[in-house]
Amino acid sequence: MAQMKVLISGAGITGNALAYWLSKLGHNVTVIERFPELRTTGLQVDLRGPGIQVLKRMGLEEAFRAKSVPEQGFAIVDSSNRRWAYFGVNNSGKGLQSFTTEYEILRGDLCRLMHDAIKDKVTFRFGVSIDGFKQKGNGVDVEFTDGKTERFDFIVGADGMGSNTRKLMLGPGVADALRPVKGAYTAYFTIPRPIQKGEEYNSTFYLATGRRAIMTRRHSPEEIQIYLPCNTLSDRMKQAHKDGVPEQKKALAEIFQDAGWKSKEILRDMFNSENFYCERLGLVKLDAWYDGRVVLVGDAAYCPSPLTGMGTTSGIVGAYVLAGEIARHCGNAKGGKAPTDGLDVAFKTYDDKFRPFINQVTDGVGDDSIFWNKMPSSAFAVALVNLLLGIAAFLRLNVVGNWILKENVKWMLPEYDELK
Repeated sequence: MAQMKVLISGAGITGNALAYWLSKLGHNVTVIERFPELRTTGLQVDLRGPGIQVLKRMGLEEAFRAKSVPEQGFAIVDSSNRRWAYFGVNNSGKGLQSFTTEYEILRGDLCRLMHDAIKDKVTFRFGVSIDGFKQKGNGVDVEFTDGKTERFDFIVGADGMGSNTRKLMLGPGVADALRPVKGAYTAYFTIPRPIQKGEEYNSTFYLATGRRAIMTRRHSPEEIQIYLPCNTLSDRMKQAHKDGVPEQKKALAEIFQDAGWKSKEILRDMFNSENFYCERLGLVKLDAWYDGRVVLVGDAAYCPSPLTGMGTTSGIVGAYVLAGEIARHCGNAKGGKAPTDGLDVAFKTYDDKFRPFINQVTDGVGDDSIFWNKMPSSAFAVALVNLLLGIAAFLRLNVVGNWILKENVKWMLPEYDELK
């Protein structure tokens, strides 16, 4: 196998997953990350369907389970904390998962797990990002923010929804591919909450009036995760999103001040949280995930938004398919050919094979999605939703797995003998 020199921008879950496969193929892989160290922040993520298959093919299932969150199910409550519905984890190994899967883990733990599997095989450079690049011949000349320049056979953007690599690939004057969902914001953070006697490890969801909701998730005996999704067209929130964390917290406190349930104590502790993060939800839509010797993967190429429940799975599976196609079309340099001669075909087949999966995952997500068009606003609508979910739970209908999240994709994960 002829070795290629590869640059991956982004040391998150997707970037590390791709580095795992490319280093296994024997390529010279460098991963850069703009933060000064590996980012192990972030709340709970899960794997579904083909994402679980890829995890097993990486040989990381045992390590994953050792770090997994023991979440037992998903409860729907009202302002009096009365439980209306409960959907337990599907641990049968068959059928669709519910909201809670068998494969729940904190983002930082999964990122660290993947990094540790490759840290001795891959070069990591922290505190640096791509300042610019020029495609020249069969390679890319890259300029870094630390002033250094280097040539690579190809570069990969795995740098998230706001990808700098994607913007550089599209070029100046071209509109970015990020499409925000109208008015949709979610804040994420943790707060101290010692576990009480008899308390279980559940996710609890409270639907408030005014297109607001609060979700808590227990992941440790000492603290819980908080999610504050809302849909608002207020200029206050729009401006706060640009102004930074202190203003975002103030704006959310105003929006949720009369939300009920446990909102007052949650908002009080939110101001002391040091891992607060607020995002405007959105999707990334591109006609092509590559251009020449530059290719995108994960949220940088096809962020499906948290509304689908498939973001982590899409990134891990996309990395596997991209590596598999590179292995299939560039794995051997025969007859004096350079391995990069197969990259055009590899990138195209990656796009062709994985796009049907992403199209199904993102189908219907946008300004007319459930989050925007059907998120209840009135007290009557909230009560009706709680009642319907209660009936569904009583009848053992998996409404979350079947009707809300996008796990039920008709797509077959490719087999790559070259990656075994």
